[in-house]
Formats: sequence, C-alpha cells, structure tokens
Amino acid sequence: MHDGGMAAHAAQKVELPVQGMTCASCVGRVERVLKAEPGVAGAEVNLALGQATVEFDPGATGPEAIAEAIRGAGYDVPWVPTVEVAPAAGHEALPEAKPARARAEERATAIAAAEAREDRGLRRDFVVAVLFSLPLLLLGMSHGLFPWTETSAGRWTQLALATPVVLGPGRRFARLAWKALLHRTADMNTLVTMGTTAAYAYSVVALAAPRLFRGEHADHVAPHLYFEAAGAILSFVLLGKVLETRARRHLADAVRGLVALQPKTARRLRGEVEEDVDVDVLAPGDRVRVKPAERLPADGVVEEGGSAVDESMLTGESMPVDKAPGARVYGGTLNQSGVLTVRVTRVGEGTALARIVEAVEEAQGSRAPIARLADVVASWFVPVVLAIATVTLVAWLFVDPTPAGLAVAVERFVAVLVIACPCALGLATPAAVAVGTGRGAELGVLVKGGEALEAASRVDTVLVDKTGTLTEGKPELTDVVVAEGIAESRVLALAAAAERASEHPVARAVVAGAKARGVALEEAKDFRALVGRGVEAKIGGALVRVGSASWLAELGIATAPLEADAVRLAEQGRTPFFVAEQEKLVGLVAVADRPTREAKDTIAELRRMGIEVAMVTGDREEAARAVARDLGITRVLAGVRPEGKVDAVTAERERGRVVAMVGDGINDAPALAGAHVGVAIGTGTDIAVATSDVALLRGGIAGLATALRLARATLHTIRQNLFWAFVYNVVGIPIAAGLLYRWTGWLLSPVVASAAMSLSSVSVLTNSLRLRRFR
Repeated sequence: MHDGGMAAHAAQKVELPVQGMTCASCVGRVERVLKAEPGVAGAEVNLALGQATVEFDPGATGPEAIAEAIRGAGYDVPWVPTVEVAPAAGHEALPEAKPARARAEERATAIAAAEAREDRGLRRDFVVAVLFSLPLLLLGMSHGLFPWTETSAGRWTQLALATPVVLGPGRRFARLAWKALLHRTADMNTLVTMGTTAAYAYSVVALAAPRLFRGEHADHVAPHLYFEAAGAILSFVLLGKVLETRARRHLADAVRGLVALQPKTARRLRGEVEEDVDVDVLAPGDRVRVKPAERLPADGVVEEGGSAVDESMLTGESMPVDKAPGARVYGGTLNQSGVLTVRVTRVGEGTALARIVEAVEEAQGSRAPIARLADVVASWFVPVVLAIATVTLVAWLFVDPTPAGLAVAVERFVAVLVIACPCALGLATPAAVAVGTGRGAELGVLVKGGEALEAASRVDTVLVDKTGTLTEGKPELTDVVVAEGIAESRVLALAAAAERASEHPVARAVVAGAKARGVALEEAKDFRALVGRGVEAKIGGALVRVGSASWLAELGIATAPLEADAVRLAEQGRTPFFVAEQEKLVGLVAVADRPTREAKDTIAELRRMGIEVAMVTGDREEAARAVARDLGITRVLAGVRPEGKVDAVTAERERGRVVAMVGDGINDAPALAGAHVGVAIGTGTDIAVATSDVALLRGGIAGLATALRLARATLHTIRQNLFWAFVYNVVGIPIAAGLLYRWTGWLLSPVVASAAMSLSSVSVLTNSLRLRRFR
C-alpha cells in the first residue's frame, strides 16, 4: 500500500463498477492490484455488487489510472467518474462540476449498457454451448445404445461438436485464467479452464492416437472419450453465470428504486410566476409549487397549502402524513391531495434521499467481519484444490497404471477441479449484506455497513437517551392545579399571557396548551424574564408572576397550600410552576416531556428479544424515573453529562456486553461513537446521525427492534450461505476424488460436478434474496 503524499492532498474516494469477477479469488486479485497502485491508500472490492471502492491521493493517481490497473488485471471498468481536485493558488479554477443527478444518470447508463453487453455475451455463449453440447451428451453418454457412436465417424463427430464449445464460449474462462497466471495467482477460471482443457486434450489424443491408451490385449477396444464432459462443464458453468447475473440485478433494486423517486424537473416560483426547471438548478431559499400526484423535488418547509404526503419511501409507513405550513417535507416523497408551496432547504446530495442512497451504497459495498473467514479460505482454496486434483490424478494412476487407468485418473482430476470452484464462497457475505441493507432502507432503517450489521446482530444491551428518543423531545402542558375559589381557565389564562413573550420551550408549551383548550389570552405589558426564577408581566393592570416556589417565597408570596401538589407532580416526572396574581397564589401549571406512543411497545419488544435496556439521561432523577416507570425500564442513570454517557457505554463494554447506544442529540454523539453500535433517531441532529452506525429514518425509536431483528436475520442468512458454499466443496471434493469409491461405489462425473458447482452459486444468491421478504 502506498500512502506517500497523502498530506499534500485530501484523500478522495471513488466507486468503480468492475465486471468479469467470478469468485472470491477474483476479488482478492483486484484488491492486490489496487493496493499496489501508487497513491492508493485503501481498496475494498464487492463481488455481489461488482464494485471497487478505492481511497486515493489525487496528487499521485486518479480514477482513470486506477481503472487501467483493474483492466490490466483482466477485468472491465465500464464507467470512470471525473474527480476534480481543487486548484493550487494562482491557478485558474476548474469549471463547475457536473450536477450530482447528471453524474448518477451517466454512471447508471454506462453500467446498464455494460451489463446488457455482458448479458448478451453470456446468453450467446450459453446458447452456443447448449446447442453443441446436447447432441454431444447424447453421443458421449449413450454407452452403446447407438452403435454408430462407437464408430470412427461417431467419435470424430464428437470432436467436431466439442471444439466450437471449447474454443468459443470456453475462451472467456481461458482468457481470465491466463490473466490470473500472469499475476501469479489462480481462481475459478483457472479451475474451469484446467478441467475442460484436460478433458478435451485427453480426448483429442485418445482419438488421434488410440494405441497410446489401449492395453496389451485390448487392441479392439477404443479408449473412452470425455468430449461431452468438456462441453457439459462449460454449459453448466455458463448457465450458473446467466442465473447469477439475473439474481445480482436484484441486489441493488432498493438503491435503484430510491434513485428513480427523485423527479428530474421542478416548478419554481418567481413571485407568483411558475417556471419549469431542472432540479439541479434549485438552490436553498427557492420556492417551488408541488401539485397532487407529483413528487417533491427537494427537501424543504411548507409555506402555503395543506396536503397528505406519502413518505413510505423514507419511513416505511403506509399511511400518508398531513402537511401544513411549517411542516418539513422531503425530496422524492409523493404529494397526494392538495397543492403545496415549499421553500427549499436542501438540494442535490444534501437531501435526505441522496444521503440515504449514498449510505446504502456504502453499506452494500462494505464487508462484514464474518467475510474475513471467506477471504482467508479463498486465499488458499484454489492452490489446495490444484494440489488435491494433482494428488488424485497420481493416486489413481498408482492404483491402475494401465492406459485405461489413465482415462479414469483424468476423469477424477477433471471432476475435482470442477466441483471445487469457489464462486459461492465469494458471494456468501456480500450478497446477504447487499439485500439486508437494501431491505432496511425500504423499512426506514439505514445500516451503514457490514461491520455495523454484524455488530447489531449480537447486541444484548441497549442504552437509551430519554429526551427526544423515548420522549417527544419537547414539553407539553399536562396539569393545571388551582387555589381555592379560582377557576382553572383563569389560572391558565394568566400563566399563558405572561409566558407569551418568552421564547423558552416551557413557555411555548404553556401557551400552546392554553390555546388548545380554547382559553383567550389577554395582552401582557412590562414583560420581564428572570433567569432561573421565572417571568412576570402586567395582565389587565395586575402584576402576574409564573415561576419557582423559592422565587415567590422571596417575594413574600406563600406557596404552602399547593406545595403538596407540586411534590406529587414532580414525582411523576413533571415540572411545576407556581402562578401568582399581585401578591396572591392562584394556582400552578405543570409541563412534561411525554413518552412517545411507540416507546413502550419497543422496550417490551427488546425485552422479548432477550436484550437488556437501560436509560441514560442528563435529566433530573425524578423526571427520568417517572418516564422509566411508564415504559417498564428498571435501570436508570440520571443527571449524566455527555462524558458520563461515554463512561456508561465503556462500563457495559467492560462487562463483556455488546452495546447499542440510542440517541438523537449532539450530546449523544460521543456515546454513539463509543458503542459497538450507535443508533441515531433520524429526526435528530445531523452530527448524531453522522456519528451513528444505524439511523432510524422514521424519526422515532419504533425502528430499533426492526433494525436489530434485520441484523440477526442477515447474519443468519450469511451463516447459511457460508454453509452451502462450503458443503458443496467439503462433500463434493472427496466424492469427485473417489475417496469413498471403495466403500460406497460413489463417483462424481465431471458433468454432475459442473452442475453442482453452478447450483451452489445460485442457491447462495437465492437464499440472500429471501431477505427481501423480511417484515
């Protein structure tokens, strides 16, 4: 790996589509080539997605040079992005970069065209192989049913049928095997090429010089030919590739579907004049009009109008969300009923949709740690298989050194090479990660990579912030308690009128609560706020104070008649404020941050999953324990500062627990980063979402159980995939080598071996795609 000069330029990252990879060995070869390229700081290659993610120093190399290195390894790169480097001082600035959507469309078009070419080539080769191999199988495996097949003409006909298959469709494997040899490595193409070449070459020699393979007393017996094995091997491998290509297309359906939701044009307003413009020219502050059945062009805030908006692509919720002036809306969501005028706040790559697409693509391109098992196995698998095949050939020749024994030895050699192809091994992990993260995005759960997915599957302890995570995140008016002889509406009217000039969240809660109950508010004069004490203002000529008991006591106003009520409310997690008119106590109001509707169900679900839940909050003890009681949480750490939350995470990790930290605020970010899995509420601060490993896009904690269950399901699928990838080889190789023949009579023909090898890849992909049905 080369990293010299990284300080001179900020490292950049590029994602390149790579075509032609067939197995885990191909992935290893591409990664080795990339890491040997000067200026490349790191590289990850994903077989399932056909993609290389490369971090590089733009001062030392660039995307085109990186692509050439991949092509030099024998693989195709159908599209290379233009990465622009900031100019040095005194140099002319670079032209404006191509809009993000235009780049995405260009990339998608190039990849689609390359996929179409590859698909046409595979189908053509498969059709050619089948057309020639079917009659070849009929002739080669008739076993005397058709006497003509044993004649010289019949045997030469087999050569005529096999040659177009080996020299036509077989060339794609031979070309890549040669490239691998030049790089002093071996892969699936090496095994296929060696197997078909051995079967074909042996048969050509046996046909042209049959005496070399006849025994001393069997001059009249023609040696067996294996032309049908060569043709059938290539036919089955190509069938597997066709099915595999079709299945791979489904892996990125979630991302492609999300990208397609972004409209290409918007109806921008200049005053009240509408003009249709490309969405790429929109800027924050622009006003756009969105009519029914149209998708929102960008993120923004509703200024005028009301409608129901389908946000299922972001949240997974089927019910539309009512939008009124002041409500946030997101690009790609569907406006259903009314006309909306929206002020744009985020465009292009800054929108929620673009960030989701980017995160899902990064997640699908990353590796889970469990993939290292496959990497380690793949690194020695092909050389070991070649060794086993060679030992098998020599052993069978030792058992039977006659010319007839040579034919059997070659057949065993070919069968071992073919059954051992490690295609499924390389697909086992990335296929499941790709489908799992894509399905998560559809359900409103954004998982940022395979490592996060694997860690989430093992979580046994969840630490949850309170405010904004378990609760609504903003106070609401909950109680009004009155002194003797005072009406409730009077107390609320006085408190709300005095608080109306304040910007404090508690003040807004009191005012909103009064309005919701239909209380008319009088005009306040001479408003004054006293930090840590309360507020005062003149209402209808009378001086009204709203604040703490200690402040009113300093003013000589007795609060004793209602102090028992204040204590009771505080024990319930509510915050009481006394209300006095002139020098007389008239009542008190209380506010609280209520638990969300879904929090209790989520906590109960986590407990059913065997996960321990604890609350970690900076709020006071009484309020925290009151919310915890409502939600069924028994462990509470209250009054905890941000660094204390990190200490709580560290303590759990030292206990040997696998910890998920759930939060939504800037103060939660350090703890999110320190946990095995940081989970951010999607409506929280950008820094919390950026620091997290998992983002719950529905904006509430309801998606937490879904995220952890999806992670468990994905890891279960990966383990199943690895089992099926190994079982074909572990069971098939001994049978193909003939180790069980003495006791069972079992042998595996090269034809059956090639079918089983192709089936292993298809079974792994099909098993991964079952995750699309996860609920």
